[in-house]
Amino acid sequence: MRIGIAIEETWAFFKEIFADLQVNHEVTFFKRRQAGLPIFQERVNNYLFTQDLQRLLRQNDVVFFEWASELLAAATRLPKTCGIVTRLHRYEMYRWVDKINWDNVDRIILVTEAKRQEFAELYPQHADKLIVIPEAVSLERFHPFDKPFSGEIGTLCNLIPRKRVYELILAFYEISKQVDYLHLHIGGSKHNNFCEYSEAIISLIRRLKLQDRVTIYGQVTDPPSWFRNLDIFVSNSYSEGLQVALCEAMACGIYCLSHWWEGVEEILPVENLYFSEQELIERIGGYLHLSEAKRNELKKDMRSRVTGMSDIEQTKAEIRKTIESVGSQFQAIVGLKG
Repeated sequence: MRIGIAIEETWAFFKEIFADLQVNHEVTFFKRRQAGLPIFQERVNNYLFTQDLQRLLRQNDVVFFEWASELLAAATRLPKTCGIVTRLHRYEMYRWVDKINWDNVDRIILVTEAKRQEFAELYPQHADKLIVIPEAVSLERFHPFDKPFSGEIGTLCNLIPRKRVYELILAFYEISKQVDYLHLHIGGSKHNNFCEYSEAIISLIRRLKLQDRVTIYGQVTDPPSWFRNLDIFVSNSYSEGLQVALCEAMACGIYCLSHWWEGVEEILPVENLYFSEQELIERIGGYLHLSEAKRNELKKDMRSRVTGMSDIEQTKAEIRKTIESVGSQFQAIVGLKG
């Protein structure tokens, strides 16, 4: 089957899926051309963009859009010449869904049931196109490790307001008054659009005199090794699709806690969720007082939950089958017309 791939945002969640598609099918992908002309540059580039996108659609049985964003919006305004499948992670729901002609999309992959319900409420006429396939992690790369408990708490995310790292530091400050051996590890890159936020985080650590108890790592290039420092992972976001770092931490057998963003209850038990900073402090305090045997039991549960829901082997197979199904339907239609 001829499969086209359209992606311009991060490949972080797509590499294994792309490799699997390449093994099984003839795969091509979209690449935007840019003409460096002194005049009419924008007009020429728009023309090239449209021509190249049309070519991708015409030359393939099905095209997969990893992000339901700009490329999908443009493609669905062109004449429909192939099957179209997209995966909607999170941010597209709030920036792009109203710019896409969903009549021209054959299958829409959502990463949680919560996101499926949200989309179905917006576009009930397209509810039959929706399928939930969770984002996933490699259970071979992320696996449990032996580590004596030492009170290492961590979070891994981009330093943007949605992730609420500032508030996490405030909660850590309160619990650190009660337990003097805890340490907070913050991994993740600064974001160019939110430089003020990352600077505020650094300033807060200094003003609370937490320099010896909070470590900021910047971009983490080897997450499996980085997770080996941790005993507890915290997701403090107010909105996520299905946070990959959380799933990775769970796969490593790390005890995980999360603010109750919509959809997190699909992977974590209710007793691991919280709303207020005080509830987070209570969840951490409760875990600190458990026996080693009980902690080990809860860590095994973290791993088993990811194994049952977010195994990359299962996810990439389900996505490939979804793409193949739409491609086969298109081939059948072309055959009938022929």
